[in-house]
Amino acid sequence: MNSLWQSSLGKRAMSAAEQTPADRNRYVDLLRALSISVVVLGHWIMAAPSWVESGARLDHLFAVEPWTRWLTWGFQVMPVFFFVGGFSNGVSWDGAQQKGLSYAEWLEARLRRLLGPTIPLILLWAVLGILAHFLGISSTVLTFGSQISLVPVWFLAIYFIIVMLVPITRALWRRFGFLSIVVPIILAAIGDWIFFNGAIQWPSWFNYLFLWGAVHQLGYAWQEKRLENSALLIISFAIAFLSLIVLTQFGPYPTSLVGYAGQVISNNTPPKLPLVALGISQISLLLLLEKPARRWLAKTQVWASTVLINGLIMPVFLWHSTVMMLIVGAVFWLVPTLLATEIVSASWWALRPVWIAVYLGVLLACLPVFLKLEQLVSAKPKGRSVLILVLLAGLLMCVGLALLAKGGVVGSAALGLNWMAILFPLAGVFVLSGIGRWFR
Repeated sequence: MNSLWQSSLGKRAMSAAEQTPADRNRYVDLLRALSISVVVLGHWIMAAPSWVESGARLDHLFAVEPWTRWLTWGFQVMPVFFFVGGFSNGVSWDGAQQKGLSYAEWLEARLRRLLGPTIPLILLWAVLGILAHFLGISSTVLTFGSQISLVPVWFLAIYFIIVMLVPITRALWRRFGFLSIVVPIILAAIGDWIFFNGAIQWPSWFNYLFLWGAVHQLGYAWQEKRLENSALLIISFAIAFLSLIVLTQFGPYPTSLVGYAGQVISNNTPPKLPLVALGISQISLLLLLEKPARRWLAKTQVWASTVLINGLIMPVFLWHSTVMMLIVGAVFWLVPTLLATEIVSASWWALRPVWIAVYLGVLLACLPVFLKLEQLVSAKPKGRSVLILVLLAGLLMCVGLALLAKGGVVGSAALGLNWMAILFPLAGVFVLSGIGRWFR
C-alpha cells in the first residue's frame, strides 16, 4: 500500500485530497466510484464462458440460472450514476457561469473528458476487426466479443445528450422544482404503455431521455439540499421498493433489471419504470447514509483513496469488458480446459473470485497505457471553443457510440466492419481537435 502512495498517481491523489475545499460534498465522488465499480464487478460475474465437447460457449449467467436475475437489483446502479451526474453537472454549470465561461467552453471540457478514454477503445476494436477479417475469424465471434466489450459505451451516448441539455434542465429545475422530475416520469410511463399496448413502439425509445433525465434532475435537488428529510427518505424508499416489487412480480416487467441475450422484454432497451423505482429506492437509502459517510470521508487517506479511484474509474469502466473478452479468447485458444467447469456448479462459483482477480490484475497492469492514450485524445488545442462545432462533435460521438453499443464493430461494409459506427466518434474527435486550429 505504501508503494501505491509513493507512485506518481498516488502522490497526485494525495496532493489533490489535501487541497480539497472543506465545503466539497465528498460523498458525490464516493458514490460515483462505487457505482461504476459495482457495474464492473457485475459484468465480470455475469459473463459465463465455458468449454464443452462442442467447443467454446459464451453464455450469460442470467440466461442460464433464473434465480440470479434477482442479483440485478443490487448490480444495476446506473440510476445512481445519473443521479451523481446531475449533482456534478449542476455544480459545474453554476461554476462556469460564475467564472464567465461560455456554454461552448463548458461543453467542450465535458466532452473531452468522455472522449479521452473512449477513442482508444474504439480504435483497438477497429484494428481487431481488421485482423479478424484477414485471419478468417468468424464474424459471429467478433460480433459477440466486440458487442460485449462496447456495450458500456451506451451510457456515454445518452449521458452526453443529457449534458448538452444541462442549461435547459437546470433552468427547468429552478422554475418548476420537483415538477421537472415528475413530468418526465409521467412521460416515461406513457412510453411504457405505448411499448406494451401500442401498434408502434418507437415513441418508447424517448424513455432514454425522460427516465434518465428525471434521475439526473434529482441530482439538482440533492445539490440544493432538498433531499435531507430523513422521514421522507424512508417513506420514499418504502414506496419505491414496493413499486418495484409490484411492477416486476405482478406487472408486465421482467425481474431482471439488466438486459441479457434471449430476453423477450428488457427493462433497459428502452429503459422502463422499474428503473425509476429502483433508482428512487437506491437514492433514498444512500442519502440516509450520507452524514456518517461524509464523516468517514473527512479522513485524509480515505478521501485520497476515493480521489485515486475516481481518477481511474472511467478507463476502468470502458476497458474492463475488453480486457475480460481478450483474456477469455486467449484461454479458449491456448488452454480451453481451464473453462471446462460446469456453469453455476459449486466449483464454478468458487472460481469466480479467481477469474475476477485475473481480470482486475491485467486491467490494472494496462491502466498506465490507457491513461496515456486518454491524455493524448483529451488534450485541448489552443484556440476558442465554437459552439456549433462542439455540438456537432458531440452528436457524431453519440450516434457512433449508440451504433457500437448496439452491434459492435461488425457490419456489411468493407472488411466486414460497421465503418459508420467506427468513424462517427473519430469524426467527432477530428471536429473537436480542429476547433483550436481553425479558430485561433
